[in-house]
Amino acid sequence: MELTSLRLKEALEGLENKKFSSVELIKSHIGRIKKFNKKINAFITICEEEALSQAREADTLIAKKAKNALLGIPVALKDNWVTKGIRSTAASKVLDNYIPQYDATAVVRLKAAGAIIIGKTNLDAWGHGSSGEHSDYGNTLNPWDYSRVTGGSSSGSGAAVSADMTLVGTGTDTGGSIRQPAAFCNVVGLKPTYGRVSRYGIIAMASSTDSIAHLTKTVWDNARVLSVTAGFDPMDGTAGKNEVPNYEDLLQGKISGLKIGIPKEYFGKGTDEIVADTCHKALKVLEDLGCKLVDISLPHTKYAYPVYAVIQASEVSSNLLRYDGVRYGNERKMFGDEAKRRIMMGTHSLSSGYADKYYHQSLKGRTLIIRDFMEAYKKIDVIACPVWPFLPFKFDERAIDPLKMYLSDVFTAPANVSGNPSLSVPAGFSPDKLPIGIQFMGPNYSEDLLYKVAYRYEQETKWYLKKPKLYE
Repeated sequence: MELTSLRLKEALEGLENKKFSSVELIKSHIGRIKKFNKKINAFITICEEEALSQAREADTLIAKKAKNALLGIPVALKDNWVTKGIRSTAASKVLDNYIPQYDATAVVRLKAAGAIIIGKTNLDAWGHGSSGEHSDYGNTLNPWDYSRVTGGSSSGSGAAVSADMTLVGTGTDTGGSIRQPAAFCNVVGLKPTYGRVSRYGIIAMASSTDSIAHLTKTVWDNARVLSVTAGFDPMDGTAGKNEVPNYEDLLQGKISGLKIGIPKEYFGKGTDEIVADTCHKALKVLEDLGCKLVDISLPHTKYAYPVYAVIQASEVSSNLLRYDGVRYGNERKMFGDEAKRRIMMGTHSLSSGYADKYYHQSLKGRTLIIRDFMEAYKKIDVIACPVWPFLPFKFDERAIDPLKMYLSDVFTAPANVSGNPSLSVPAGFSPDKLPIGIQFMGPNYSEDLLYKVAYRYEQETKWYLKKPKLYE
């Protein structure tokens, strides 16, 4: 049995039934990382010794019949998640040698559940990007086609999960940065309700749209991890206080009778025909399962990206002020071109004489977008639409035109602007065998409903069984 091919649920069952040890599971994944990471570049840091030490401890606990939710499981953390004693770079040379003195709250919870940190994954520096082409440590290659992008900014985690280098990859989603690599890599990626998972200890990009979650091979796996990381945190003033269920226990049951909203704005001009056709086929599966498809309109969606772009750049400008090279990190001259671009745009949007014209106007636009979603959810239960308007593209194809690259977020940013949860799941492949994803969006704290719909769809289609063919 190839241990790296297991899904999280299978690995947990195998560990519990003594079919293999946590040490064996970790060694298998470390071996695969060593074999393919030089090519794919999913990891910035590999924690081999630490992981094996934790695995031995996990095996001792398993022998004592401990029941921790993720006991003995390898997890790869996006490198903007702060980790005590482990280098945390945010993929920027500004923080090249930064070793934190504490763990992010989400890391504390993963460790408490028995998860083992196997390494820190690559990303667009500071989370600034939709393709994975803006890391100071080199591009992450798409396991399905090495000539194409993985999607960003959580590029390393998406590639690592897809390439069976880890069972769980964590991420941050500010404008689509978890869902986008999930869609391009044929894995499951969650953008939870804003505040569902604590942001404490996560290197901030845009504080009012940052959402913290993860990528996995299946919906059940994703639900299990959210049950661990979600919940109130007194260290985060924006953390929600809603009770956290065992999400994986809520997956079963019929979804017949649910109303699935299909926003016309997401299937019009600019959406690749192959992407649209694949999503329509996915919707037909849901219809056959008893869901009712309802055409809806989100009239202010056309303003969602410009609203997001101004808010995001403004908050980026503010958040990056702290990196002055005095208290920690290197000099500001080491910022990459993308960080500099966003700092300039954000500073301009916040400057005297322009804040009312840009930033404050964007906040008003955000209110209109939130109202659109609230009105829609009075009529329907879930919204379904593409994650990307196009297929995975080749490196440098869009890099020469920053505006065209920014518009990659057009289908994902609305959920960040509204704060609502969104879940990307595999929906099929193009004729060239490139992955395509579909996303399900719902009202705040409806992650259980999104998981339920996605799980039923996943069980019907089983796209997760398809794997990329890697080479060194």
